[in-house]
Amino acid sequence: MNLGTVAEIRRYPVKSMMGETLPAADVVAGGIAGDRALALLDAATGRVATAKHPRLWRALLQFSAATEPAGVVIALPDGITVAAGDAEVDAVLSAAVGRDVRLTAERPEGVLIERAVPEEVLEQGVDAEVDFVTSVLARGTPGGTFVDFAPVHVVTTATLEAVGVEALRYRPNLVIETDGEPFTENDWAGREFEVGDVRLRGLVPTPRCAVPTLEHGELPRAPHAVRALLDTNRVDVLDMGPQPCAGVYAEVLTSGLIRLGDAVDMIDGDR
Repeated sequence: MNLGTVAEIRRYPVKSMMGETLPAADVVAGGIAGDRALALLDAATGRVATAKHPRLWRALLQFSAATEPAGVVIALPDGITVAAGDAEVDAVLSAAVGRDVRLTAERPEGVLIERAVPEEVLEQGVDAEVDFVTSVLARGTPGGTFVDFAPVHVVTTATLEAVGVEALRYRPNLVIETDGEPFTENDWAGREFEVGDVRLRGLVPTPRCAVPTLEHGELPRAPHAVRALLDTNRVDVLDMGPQPCAGVYAEVLTSGLIRLGDAVDMIDGDR
């Protein structure tokens, strides 16, 4: 059963920073090669910096990272660039975010992230001291990348159009062009599908945090990016209870190359 075609391939070299679009990508067990390969560690807490805690880290969405032949280069909001391998990178980034941070490619065992309760962020604002939960990073991913949970995050154009948001707000790896119903990704959990040379298995619908509602580069805040899901697509996810969801997390069963325009086919029965 054909589900659609690949409309966008996205990679985010540094966690919670803006990323890059690609014409093709190698996919390995840990996800798209180079995706979330780096992250900032907060010296005060030892936790990974993520815009899921907007009061502390939403400014990271004004930074961007790109993979160049010599390595990852980070562009700061003021236009200054710094290479990930530069000796002064930690000092430059610490000054820019206003906290002592360290850029790392090594994910500490059991490292935690903080996720603010999105409903409270919507109600009280991005600067409020809201409740947050901590969780172990990348529980569903082999290797040492800094993905939130699983290697690959997929969302359809039908879901994006139904909510009325830009793809980058949900930070997917793959955007699938489809004429189907919105939120069909809910049904992909536990099922296998092929994308180009790659075979994936859906794990769980993707629970949304406050990040899609925040400013992304020049894009303004968009509270409806989560508020609409609270009204139309709450799904039980793992031990989290009903969550506002858009997209699906997937694991990699067969590595390979994915290209723009590749067909996306369900391979384990009817859609």
